[in-house]
Amino acid sequence: MPIIKSVRGCHPEIPSNCFIAENATIVGEVTMGEHCSVWFNAVIRGDVHFIKLGDKVNVQDGAVIHATYKKSPTTIGNNVSIGHNAIVHGCTIHDNVLIGMGSIVMDDCVVESNSIIAAGAVVTAKTRVEAGSIYAGIPAKKIKDISEDLISGEINRIAENYITYSSWFK
Repeated sequence: MPIIKSVRGCHPEIPSNCFIAENATIVGEVTMGEHCSVWFNAVIRGDVHFIKLGDKVNVQDGAVIHATYKKSPTTIGNNVSIGHNAIVHGCTIHDNVLIGMGSIVMDDCVVESNSIIAAGAVVTAKTRVEAGSIYAGIPAKKIKDISEDLISGEINRIAENYITYSSWFK
């Protein structure tokens, strides 16, 4: 059974159509939208501030979502993929975003819609990622505008695939 735990009177809100892996951890003030999935060893820790996930968000294996105490909540839009071992901390992620494997998005960042954070990128505090762009590197910088092919071929495809994958485990 996953660890789903109340903290300081706040309990995670998880719709019945979401998939939560057996060893995932979700604690505190966490609100999830429809058709989300939280995969093996992923942690969503809403103990110090709220965390809100939109619809069709997948939090892949080993990813960590957290916030900053009384300062920076984490808000994630619809149709977002958080890649394996990524860290998303005290920031805002808009709709239709891919956060690549092993990347880090720090406090008070805003990742606008239809964007990709490349695998291994470090988006430093207070960075604003432009809509429709790809950011990569350490520290992450814009490397190019995103094409419509990448929006449909990667961002949307991955989000839809994770709904299918989660159905295999229900």
